[in-house]
Amino acid sequence: MERIVSSSSQQSLLSTHRVLRNTYFLLGMTLAFSAVTATASTLLALPAPGLILMLVGFYGLMFLTYRLANSPMGILAAFAFTGFLGYCLDPILSSFLTAGMGDVIALALGGTALVFFCCSAYVLTTRRDMSFLGGMMMAGFVVLLVAVVANIFLQLPALHLAISALFILFSAGAILWETSNIIHGGETNYIRATVSLYVSLYNIFVSLLSLLGFARSN
Repeated sequence: MERIVSSSSQQSLLSTHRVLRNTYFLLGMTLAFSAVTATASTLLALPAPGLILMLVGFYGLMFLTYRLANSPMGILAAFAFTGFLGYCLDPILSSFLTAGMGDVIALALGGTALVFFCCSAYVLTTRRDMSFLGGMMMAGFVVLLVAVVANIFLQLPALHLAISALFILFSAGAILWETSNIIHGGETNYIRATVSLYVSLYNIFVSLLSLLGFARSN
């Protein structure tokens, strides 16, 4: 009986390591592909997608990726999703480069990498179960949604900055939660895990750009 339990535990541990390894590998590849599409769209001055097209593309490709997550086609869908989001960065990156604030982009990239490294390292080192963040993240999502909708009509700079700061906190919590979910066996699909982590990193990068750009302009 002890041998059976030990064997089952070892298989579970190996499966968790495999999911984590595949997630980080695919995340690195999709981030690189996203950087390529963002750079290409900026250098070639491709037309920026409108808000409606961006929302349709975002939710449509995300749904497609989750729908195909259990098949090899899910990998292609993940690249299409992340590549599209990279392309959507063109207006933001172009405005910073035109204003001579390329260093702000570099700082935002470095800050995003630092947040991801710290959050992931904390969970992987302590192996702490972060499932308790689920309820707080749901509450935070509702607050963010209300704030974003309100700012569409109010257009307050202070509220915009507050939303950016909240997005960073929310996304950092999502990284903690998702990493914990992987190492404790709650998430067994590396494609879904990759998309979740990518969206968190994307939100942190865009939010840092907003905060650092505001600080630099002042």
